[in-house]
Amino acid sequence: QVSLVESGGGLVQAGGSLRLSCAASGRTFSSYTMGWFRQAPGKERDFVAAISRSGGSTYFTDSVKGRFTIVRDNIKNTLYLQMSSLKPEDTAVYYCAASDSGLLITTMTHSEEYDYWGQGTQVTVSS
Repeated sequence: QVSLVESGGGLVQAGGSLRLSCAASGRTFSSYTMGWFRQAPGKERDFVAAISRSGGSTYFTDSVKGRFTIVRDNIKNTLYLQMSSLKPEDTAVYYCAASDSGLLITTMTHSEEYDYWGQGTQVTVSS
C-alpha cells in the first residue's frame, strides 16, 4: 500500500506556471505506475498524464500536450507535474494516483485503473 500527498497548488495568472508534487510513502514507489488527474467543479475527474514505473514513458491528454510535463524521482519517492502556459480551463483540483497494474500507460487514462489516490491540491488560473 502507498500513501500519496499532493502539494504545490495555488492561484496563478493565465500564462503562468506551477509545479505540483506528490510525495509517496509506504510500499516501493518505483513499483507503481503513476498518474495525474483533475476535477473541475461540477465535472468528472479527468485524466491529465501518466508515467511508467521507470519514468521512461509518459502519456498526456491532448489538451495539455506541450504545456505539461510529468516526471518522477524514484529516489525521493516523489511525482511531479510541471505545468506551464496555464489557461483558465486548467482550473481544477489535481490528484495524483498510483496503480499496481503495470499496464501500458497509454491505457491508464481512467480513474478505475488506479488503486491509490491523494487528497488533491487546488489549482486556480485567473484570466
